[in-house]
Amino acid sequence: MSTKVLITGALGYLGGRIADYLANQKEYELLLGLRGKRLIPESLSSSRCVTIDLTDSASLETACRGIDAIVHLAALNEIDSSKDPELALQINGAGTLKLLQAAEYSGVKRFIYFSTAHVYGAPLVGTITETTFARPVHPYAITHRTAEDFVFAAHTRKSMEGITVRLSNGFGAPLTSDVNRWTLVFNDLCRQAVETGQLKLQSTGLQRRDFITLHDVASGVHHLLSLPSSLCSDGLFNLGGELPLRIIDVAERIQARCAEIMEFTPALLRPEPEQGEVSNDLDYRIDKLKATGFKLTGNMDNEIDATLRLCLKEFRTS
Repeated sequence: MSTKVLITGALGYLGGRIADYLANQKEYELLLGLRGKRLIPESLSSSRCVTIDLTDSASLETACRGIDAIVHLAALNEIDSSKDPELALQINGAGTLKLLQAAEYSGVKRFIYFSTAHVYGAPLVGTITETTFARPVHPYAITHRTAEDFVFAAHTRKSMEGITVRLSNGFGAPLTSDVNRWTLVFNDLCRQAVETGQLKLQSTGLQRRDFITLHDVASGVHHLLSLPSSLCSDGLFNLGGELPLRIIDVAERIQARCAEIMEFTPALLRPEPEQGEVSNDLDYRIDKLKATGFKLTGNMDNEIDATLRLCLKEFRTS
């Protein structure tokens, strides 16, 4: 018997890659939760689609009917959350609660909620584990932290197995070019290289972030869907790539891949650091998830190369 999995936000930046990965695993039957009609990529053509509205309980109950597990990704992004914090609370917070209620009513067994590492604060500094105190400051992080508590509550009262994933910074090629996440640093720089022939940073590039390949994000979901109940513990897991890089390191790596993929090295432009400016220390720990058997297998260069090739296909003007 296949496991029936509903993915909300199924054609978004994370959702598309996760759906594509799971579609290649024989044990899953996917239901793609979408906000409206979308062109479905060939790789997902065997999956069913359903329209969902996180403000409408009836649409959520319909989507949850007969489902074994949910991967909940649909949310207002950080840019839109900043513009409209009230809407972010309605979608990210109350919307997650409505989906949980519909899932409980339908007998869903496992609910995987994608939160963000930024619930720990901003900027992220030092060693961060699941025991680090959460102090979100941005509406995006605050509303995800609110949603987390609803998932924790469902897990605690055993109405379902609620798993919360605090994701660091996923990077890699989107499944389709119409995914509007070209402001993310890897994507932005790859597109700049193709469109302008240079890499221009808006900052000195000394800030350090933890990055994880979208391959590892998707394999992490696969791992969590099949994780024995006895290993779910309190349901909270950090998911990062053990890859703390400065933004300048990212730009220089993209420079190197451009030399391989495009046979030229784009110029790298950035403001000069101020005297005494240094990078933050960051160690985003995923020991808890690794203790359950999860392994990182993604490759940074593969993701950069795929992103550059997509940009060459979609954005090159000559």
